[in-house]
Amino acid sequence: MESHEHTSVDEEVAALSRSADRDSLFMQARLQLAGATDTVLVRVRNLSAGGMLAEVQGRIRGLEQGGAVEVDLRNIGPVPGRIVWIGDGKFGVAFDRPVDPQAVRRQVVRKMEVPPHISALNRGPFYRPR
Repeated sequence: MESHEHTSVDEEVAALSRSADRDSLFMQARLQLAGATDTVLVRVRNLSAGGMLAEVQGRIRGLEQGGAVEVDLRNIGPVPGRIVWIGDGKFGVAFDRPVDPQAVRRQVVRKMEVPPHISALNRGPFYRPR
């Protein structure tokens, strides 16, 4: 007969996050704890649709397992989640909704301001008609 061990929701989410496709990267994000007004800059080391592994220097006051957080990810914006584990300057966040890790990796390209004398080159042929 199979024994069924009771697992918490946090343990299940952590197991899913570990098995999900993860992107290894090195980027920064802003983390805000529930009820806090200020944000903390963290380094994102791994990112998947369901969560992330973050690293921080020092300690974040109020950071605790099960605590609600909001992570501001590049190209996506604020994503709510909760802390699923903490250890040795690193911690795991399970997102409340899936995100697109590839969108976070994309570079934002802005239309460059081009001087008028150069943009005139794009209006017509580059050769002089005879």
